[in-house]
Amino acid sequence: MPRTTPDPGHGDGRILATPLARAVAGDLGVDLAAATGSGRHGRIRRADVEALAAAPAPREVEEVPLSSMRRVVARRLVESMRSAPHFFLTIRVDAEALVGFRAELNRQLAAGGGDLKVSVNDVVVKACAVLLRASPDLNVSFGGDKLIRHRRVHVGIAVAVEEGLVVPVIRDADRKSLTQIAREATDLIGRARSGQLAASDVGGGTFTVSNLGMFGVKQFTAVINPPEAAILAVGAAEREPVVTADGA
Repeated sequence: MPRTTPDPGHGDGRILATPLARAVAGDLGVDLAAATGSGRHGRIRRADVEALAAAPAPREVEEVPLSSMRRVVARRLVESMRSAPHFFLTIRVDAEALVGFRAELNRQLAAGGGDLKVSVNDVVVKACAVLLRASPDLNVSFGGDKLIRHRRVHVGIAVAVEEGLVVPVIRDADRKSLTQIAREATDLIGRARSGQLAASDVGGGTFTVSNLGMFGVKQFTAVINPPEAAILAVGAAEREPVVTADGA
């Protein structure tokens, strides 16, 4: 006849275990219901209890080591909140003219036979660069007990990558045309996501743009990229009804 696995308990729900096994289980805090008996008819013995007590417990959490990039990002963001005064302002703007300008520019570029496309973020970067040139008090960094006013405008672009966040910099963005910024941004973002940025591509920014609009995020709070003094968080552009100045 085929052999069956012994049942360590009785039909009335009692667990079949030796008195010594029960005493040891009480001392070690072991649940006998979780033990597998090796004795006659599946009786739980002392050795079964001790083996269960020595077995590693199922872990309810998993420790995931941080990559070097994520450690740096985390450290810099924590330092930012401590080293620079933060206050957050939110404003909604009518982006119809911006979106229309970008669409018309891309139509002209396509008609000229080129494959370059200007993104909304490219237009935002150019607009920020022009503003920073006109408002030098915003184009500054914190230097302990002083502000460092920059004579050149270098705009960083926050780029999410698999291991964290990098901020490649478009240097002298105020002096470059919109198409130059678009080409450079496309190149920097591509190399950032493929892990091919050079040391000269990052660092030295005087202002940063962080845009999550392409992910459908309407609004978020960005943390200043130290030692810069400001950052712009850009959300998604959406169609919605508005009341114009003439009441229409």
